[in-house]
Amino acid sequence: MKMKIVLIYLMLAILCVSCMKEDIASADMEVRTDAASYKVGDTVVFRFEGAPDNIVFYSGENGHNYELKDRLYADNDLQVDFKTLVQWGVIYDNLKLLVSNDFTGIYTKEEIDKATWTDISEKATFSTGQDNTPSGIVSLKSYLSPVDTASLYLAFRYTDAQKAQQNRWVVRSFNAVKVSPEGVQTNVATISNAGWNAVSFLNDSKVWTISATQLLMHGGVASDTDNDDWVITKGFKVRESIADKGVALKNISSNLREYKYVYKTPGVYKAVFETSSVWYSGRKEGYAEVTINIQP
Repeated sequence: MKMKIVLIYLMLAILCVSCMKEDIASADMEVRTDAASYKVGDTVVFRFEGAPDNIVFYSGENGHNYELKDRLYADNDLQVDFKTLVQWGVIYDNLKLLVSNDFTGIYTKEEIDKATWTDISEKATFSTGQDNTPSGIVSLKSYLSPVDTASLYLAFRYTDAQKAQQNRWVVRSFNAVKVSPEGVQTNVATISNAGWNAVSFLNDSKVWTISATQLLMHGGVASDTDNDDWVITKGFKVRESIADKGVALKNISSNLREYKYVYKTPGVYKAVFETSSVWYSGRKEGYAEVTINIQP
């Protein structure tokens, strides 16, 4: 009798183990479209053959490129532009634009002196008396550190000598835009949130005034001594990249036989469908792609 009970338990155990070894659903899927070419604004219908548990869609457009979904750093550019005004006294080019990729971010005279600053003033246009003079777009790509995690800092440096009337400078606006290798532009700072810090080297009575709308150096009069003042941005981690994202179309609780999508810009796109099936005993993954030509 005891032997029979043991055999029964053994058979039940074998049955449980066999159930636990149930196969994971296939993640394989084929994707088809009615045509290879469409016009801007057409509805592209992707038809699926296969039934994976999960489907994530990458359209191939900027920001939704499957190949870039794990990218942390890229060969980005930082482009800045600003507008200035200079007034009072004999006007000359005493406002400079500088850049550093080894400044520590500690806003003291000692740390500024330790850093390597490159004068890039010749790349920008400064006011000679006209208000809101646009600088033009200044590319900073060639000044980036080769270290992916390094920061880039910009500074306006004002200098003037003791005289009857020193110049008054106003930076009216400022924009910093990160540009990816694919041409995607992301605004990373404006005049109000560029993290400005003012540091005075000479004549602490005449310093940069920072507000949400402008940077102001008032300038001195005959009784004021020589002046040297810096106003420096926060650090920009230019090489950091935001990984491209996909759109989740399906999970295990839903069925999906087709997906409709509209491309709004001409180009050749590689649409990718990342698939997976997950069960307690493991995971399977798959991948399907379709090249779509979008014409004007």
